[in-house]
Amino acid sequence: MSVNARVGGAGVAVLELDRPRALNALDLPMVTAVRDALRAWHDDDSVRAVVVRSTSPKAFCAGGDIRAVREAGVLGDDAAVRAYFTAEYGLNLAISDFPKPCTALVDGYAMGGGLGVSVHGSALVATERATLAMPETAIGFFPDIGASWFLPRLPGAVGWYLGLTGARLSGAAAVECGLATHFVPAADLAALEEALTGADGVRPQAVLDRFARPAPPSELAGHREAIARCFTAPDLAGVFHRLAEERADRAWAEETLDALRRASPMSLVATFDVLSSGAAAPSLRDCLATELELACRTAREPDFHEGVRAALVDRDRAPVWTSSLPFPV
Repeated sequence: MSVNARVGGAGVAVLELDRPRALNALDLPMVTAVRDALRAWHDDDSVRAVVVRSTSPKAFCAGGDIRAVREAGVLGDDAAVRAYFTAEYGLNLAISDFPKPCTALVDGYAMGGGLGVSVHGSALVATERATLAMPETAIGFFPDIGASWFLPRLPGAVGWYLGLTGARLSGAAAVECGLATHFVPAADLAALEEALTGADGVRPQAVLDRFARPAPPSELAGHREAIARCFTAPDLAGVFHRLAEERADRAWAEETLDALRRASPMSLVATFDVLSSGAAAPSLRDCLATELELACRTAREPDFHEGVRAALVDRDRAPVWTSSLPFPV
């Protein structure tokens, strides 16, 4: 089994992601197993709280099983694509709607779908070894799993920066911008797990407050003002223009422009549009419905097939995009 689900004597359930060779990439059986466990525990009075953890020393969850989605998309198997995303987004909503505390312990990579099984819970703990990101524009896709709900709601346009560039955040930076709720040093993680899954785990907030530490200065600290200046532009062309004109944080702006120019143009347009739509959406459910239709369309696109090929199939990291931006860059 790639997911281990159990309930301890103290009434704390544990969901353990256990596909370490794939860095816990969420295939359809894993999504189904997690969803079935949450469904079983939803109305079970003996279950008081849930902890989500990983058996991998490298990753909490590196994302969804995007290679399988690409294979289905290349074959024109729209039904398989829709089935996967329907299940994954249904899981994201189930975590958000779960009526009991649900704490994710992120130590290592949490990207894409990995955030989908962590950020929607009641608490996301990050260590100094954590790396969080929504890197979809680099593979011809867009930030999904409810990202159109949570990214636009991060302060200072950080979410727009993360969604468009795919920038990776340390655990400290994730806490600083509100993507994670608690910073706990990796050396304390085993003790935290023991406390959360023991008798005190039925009051996880008190446990987290006891173990949490102030996050150290992060890589975001010196760039927040520039991010706000550039990524609050009213359209994608404006983002590029403001980055080109940025003077106070010039080196960062040039690195950011380079990242955007390497991304799929189609993905940048789709990402700006879906974040704009999500910023005005009334609920996560509405965002996920919009993302589902966009995901099913995107899975047919040549940029998506090429991006996944370059990143995960041939691994040459040299995608050749067929789309282009409607303005000079």
